[in-house]
Amino acid sequence: MPAFELALQMQVDGIELDVQRSSDGHLVVIHDETLNRTSNGVGRVVDQTFNELRRCDFSNNFAGRRNVKIPTLREVLDLARGAGLMVNIELKNTVVLYPGLEEDALRVVRDAGMLDQVMFSSFNHFSLANLRGKVAPERIGLLMSDGIYDPWKYAKQFGAGAIHPHYLALQHPNFVWLCHEAGIRINTWTVNKDEDALWLAGLGVDSIMTNLPDRIGEALRGPGY
Repeated sequence: MPAFELALQMQVDGIELDVQRSSDGHLVVIHDETLNRTSNGVGRVVDQTFNELRRCDFSNNFAGRRNVKIPTLREVLDLARGAGLMVNIELKNTVVLYPGLEEDALRVVRDAGMLDQVMFSSFNHFSLANLRGKVAPERIGLLMSDGIYDPWKYAKQFGAGAIHPHYLALQHPNFVWLCHEAGIRINTWTVNKDEDALWLAGLGVDSIMTNLPDRIGEALRGPGY
């Protein structure tokens, strides 16, 4: 939560987060499938109860931080709703499949009244396919890490309104232009260098995901942007 609160102070347009599920069914926001790297706990998220997860300190050795608790999806949504932020929920269900994770996440989003502020993304396109007809196409973003051939055609056939490619994939000629011609938005990740952000803005991408929103935002607010 301190990271999301800092993002709000930096006046970001939106936040991206990864959702997994505890052994007793709670949706929690955490990137890694294990606790080892970012907390004082050990083991897989899927094997821990919510209370066991809450007992861990996720301050990740950041100076001035201690006793940081893992947040639930609903807690982050409540923060974002009050700030009017867009929330990109990545369903983290590729290493651990978490059957029904997309349905659980959709239920939490609906209960929070946030359907108009949320996008669902995943590398697991089987999971995203289960959301078709339940959310608008523009609420589905297909995560891609490599050079998918004609991704705009795939997205249209799939029923998604956006693709989320790694930014280096956008080096392919006319990638952005062809996606936009097909009505597909491009939200690209993870861009932490000023020169890359400026290049992508010049291509006309729809949004840039970064770990450094203050610095990248300052670069994009420069002359001509």
